[in-house]
Amino acid sequence: MPKDTTQVALSCYRSDPEGWFGLRVEGGTSVNTWFAGMIALLLTTLVLVGLFFSPNSVIRAMVLDRGPTQHAAIFLGFWCAVILILKNIKLRIQQRALKQSIVPDMHSFILSSQTVDVVASRIHEIAEDPERFIVFNRILIAISNLKNLGRVSDVDDILKSIGEQDESSHETSFAIINGFLWAIPVLGFIGTVLGLSVSIATFSTLLESQKEVAGIVSSLKEITGGLSTAFETTLLALVIALVIQLWMTSQKTAEERFLDQCNVFCLKQVTSRIKILPFEQSREI
Repeated sequence: MPKDTTQVALSCYRSDPEGWFGLRVEGGTSVNTWFAGMIALLLTTLVLVGLFFSPNSVIRAMVLDRGPTQHAAIFLGFWCAVILILKNIKLRIQQRALKQSIVPDMHSFILSSQTVDVVASRIHEIAEDPERFIVFNRILIAISNLKNLGRVSDVDDILKSIGEQDESSHETSFAIINGFLWAIPVLGFIGTVLGLSVSIATFSTLLESQKEVAGIVSSLKEITGGLSTAFETTLLALVIALVIQLWMTSQKTAEERFLDQCNVFCLKQVTSRIKILPFEQSREI
């Protein structure tokens, strides 16, 4: 099949932000965790510096004056956000493959061990790195084994097996976000414990040093400062965790829908076009 020179070949490497920085681009929607972490660290630094030079406000006090747990929670929140943004970009790149047709438009075309090279060549024309596209990688593996297989069900079994592996990789790619979603509220609770301990220690010192009620009342501001730390650290951590959880759920649903679309694509483009030729029927026995 002649190559369409008017169409730019798809490329994960050229379209992926990780490729822009010369990093190795993983297949599918997996993200380089450390690359995302470096971006998150930069964003956290910019936010903290910006708040440091900003006028006094409730947000400034909540972030800068409530201890290091706030900074850690913001950093992990940014880390999750960057991973989800990169995953969304990668998903959009993967979705481009589903808009392509890998078999000739002729209704008479039959995919067999004699025509698999036509489909493989077409895939390599469409994409520079087809093995990094989930759906193309599935099809290439399946048709590369077609010459050694004798039944349509065998090809279908291979596609289903690879599909299950893709689903497992999909779940694994969210593992670090799930871990951070556990850690962020814990950081908030740690801040709460630290704030309460400061308040209790301050109150004990106050009772020992102040003998008059008026002195105790005037010194209660120091105690309320510790209570602010206690409650605001938990508040910020829970808000970050809630936003990330909802965002992750949306992204996870989109990726699951994409995997279902890959299954349909393989069914229409591969399984439904396969035919066992007469001289190959002896392999079914």
